[in-house]
Amino acid sequence: MTLPRPHRDDLLIAAGGLAVGLLMWSFGLHTQTDRLITARWATLVPLAVMAAMATLRRSLPQTALAVGTLALVADQFTYGSLVTALMFTDLVYAAVVYGSPRSARRIPYTTGLITVGVTIGFLVWWQNAIALLVGLITGMVSFLPAVTGAVVRNHRQAADAARLRAEQTALLAEMDRSQAVVAERARMARELHDMVANHLSAIAIHSTAALSLDDPGTTRQALTVIRENSVAGLAEMRRLIGLLRDSSGDAEPAAAPTLDGLDALLAQASTNGGPSGLTFVLADTRPEDGGALPAPVELAAYRIVQESLTNALKHAAPGEVRVEVGRRRDGALTVGVTSALGGQPGPRAPGSGAGLVGMRERVTLLDGEFEAGPVTAADGRKEWLVRADLPVGTSDKEPSAWYG
Repeated sequence: MTLPRPHRDDLLIAAGGLAVGLLMWSFGLHTQTDRLITARWATLVPLAVMAAMATLRRSLPQTALAVGTLALVADQFTYGSLVTALMFTDLVYAAVVYGSPRSARRIPYTTGLITVGVTIGFLVWWQNAIALLVGLITGMVSFLPAVTGAVVRNHRQAADAARLRAEQTALLAEMDRSQAVVAERARMARELHDMVANHLSAIAIHSTAALSLDDPGTTRQALTVIRENSVAGLAEMRRLIGLLRDSSGDAEPAAAPTLDGLDALLAQASTNGGPSGLTFVLADTRPEDGGALPAPVELAAYRIVQESLTNALKHAAPGEVRVEVGRRRDGALTVGVTSALGGQPGPRAPGSGAGLVGMRERVTLLDGEFEAGPVTAADGRKEWLVRADLPVGTSDKEPSAWYG
């Protein structure tokens, strides 16, 4: 049988205890004066055995405690060493902390019963107060270290359980985030699928008209419409190829929302948020001659505003919720939603963070910039800001240009 390798700290404890014990022995410092074994060297035997067992306090705690108990009993027949008793207390502590769960439960009860039994036995034998002192010393050597070890072990187990729960929570949060990303991409793919289908339908209708009518003006107009829908359809198809992950979704056609529907969206939010003290304001600073936005950009902007308003209804403090939509000098579309930061009175709707994940995913797939977090307004109030900058590509590129 090969003994396990001792821990470095255990070796230091054993070496330190043995050195201190030898020093006290050399000066003749003993715990007893009149014992059965009168040879001075006999005191070193239990000390050496106890030091050897200290090296096994982590690797073989039950064995170390059993042998250490015999060494402590043998020490009582010699002049005795204080270091031997102190090292025994450490073995009791280590047996509870590093031993098996069964030993950790059993040792405190066993040492407690031994303490009570020793106290009662010496009281019956001596019938004086010294028996109480012997019982107190017995409890300090055995029961007190066992209880201390049990407390430390319980704290460690609680810490390990809390750490495990934290890791599981982090894993579940990551799974929720991944599922939110996949769900948002699938939703975007279905929406873009409907848009591409609309463009292709328009191409089919106008090409049929161009073939049916022998009118140069009508034919030119139909071809112009066909080219515009082809360019827009190819641009959206390029994004659709990168987004579509699951063909099992609902393929039924649906009307794609646009920024023209923001007024209706804010009106609905005002109806729902009015009882909570929320007011909603829209500031649309886009120029009237700014041109049409690409469908994916407009759809992403609408969904960001929609999700931000939903979050404001759940979490915002009473006050104004401001929606700002504008165009930068470089043509990029800017969307911002600010709301008062703070708790609502009464119950608060729980949130998982999937909304922010979905908004960020939409902006990332459009090569835009997204930020969300608390900010300080000019008047010092704390607000929650959601802002997205969405680059707008020109719609007059040739179809091949969309493939880079």
